[in-house]
Amino acid sequence: MVSASEWVQPSTRTDLIENLVSGVDRYNPNNVGILEDYLYHQIRTEEYDCLANLAILKLYQFNPDLYNPDVVINILIKALTSPFPDFNLCISLLDERAANVNPDEPDPLPALLPLLTTLHNLLQQCRFPAFWQLYRSDKSESLRDNYTVECVGFEDAVRRVVVRAVTGAFKRIGSERLSTYLNLDVEDLGEYVQKLGWTVGDAGVISLPSNPDNQPVSTVVQENIQLHQLTKIITHAQVA
Repeated sequence: MVSASEWVQPSTRTDLIENLVSGVDRYNPNNVGILEDYLYHQIRTEEYDCLANLAILKLYQFNPDLYNPDVVINILIKALTSPFPDFNLCISLLDERAANVNPDEPDPLPALLPLLTTLHNLLQQCRFPAFWQLYRSDKSESLRDNYTVECVGFEDAVRRVVVRAVTGAFKRIGSERLSTYLNLDVEDLGEYVQKLGWTVGDAGVISLPSNPDNQPVSTVVQENIQLHQLTKIITHAQVA
């Protein structure tokens, strides 16, 4: 799980990007190329810097002529698997745009934004089989072929979302069920869960290590009512 401090200032962020993100230069349109190059560095290396990517979207708001739909789509793809509400933050910075009437340079964002939003909602709702079904469908072909194929480790990032949810909700889970969550076949699943430190037992039941989230603890609630308080309650009941 990424800490809040790492989210604010990733350890992989360079001094140059830190100066752009933290200072007034983040509003300088001349720096948009640097931030866009940094985004594509994130795409190639599995690094992630939400605040730097939000700075790009803010520059697009202030300078519509800088708008690049491919950059926006890649920002949303990187935000899709964040444990924080990054995707919604990005969406809030997208302005409504008139339909692109230029057939030579069609804007892919209007078609892909509803799809990305649906994929994000499915992840947030822990509807993992539905996520993979939609992601693997013909409807997502353009997204896969033109964008996520270039995003190194995208599917592994989705699986990390699944692992966080399963770790917090299960002590044991069936292999067949988990395979649909992770979109892995049985052979790959065994190797994957071994790396997580999970064990496969009889009948394919996978056991997870104990953690504070998957260990239900009963809570005893004790009420301490003083005699004078009880007297007031009885009196009130009699009057009513």
